[in-house]
Amino acid sequence: MQQKTVVLMGEKKVKGRKRHIVTDTAGHLLHIKVHEANTHDTVGGCPVFQKALEKYPTLKGVCADAGYRKTMEEFVEKVLKKTIEISERIAEKWTILPKRWVVERTFSWLNGYRRLAKDFEISISSAENYVMIAHSMLLLKRLVKL
Repeated sequence: MQQKTVVLMGEKKVKGRKRHIVTDTAGHLLHIKVHEANTHDTVGGCPVFQKALEKYPTLKGVCADAGYRKTMEEFVEKVLKKTIEISERIAEKWTILPKRWVVERTFSWLNGYRRLAKDFEISISSAENYVMIAHSMLLLKRLVKL
């Protein structure tokens, strides 16, 4: 029998999850994929960018952090024939990594919604849909302010 490690979040008995998102340069959500937390970033990132590229074929490339090195680089360059830019850590002192702050800011905006602060959803599709609803609410608030 194969054993599987389960990470529980609080008292909700929901297995740990990771969110992979693709945004444009303004931080608007293009695609999201939620999956188990025990999946490595390089494995989880490949299908996310591939799906985003199917929806938006005009995408020219991807910027990613160091967690997406190797497998993701090879996949994007060889299979998808797109460019990939991996941001490197700066050793001297703490600084904001170029272009990465856009995605981090989007995660911050999304975590402002109580429903997304913790993972209450049992199904992965529900978790993905609640992220899309939260992002739609963000865009609607911005339109109303105009």
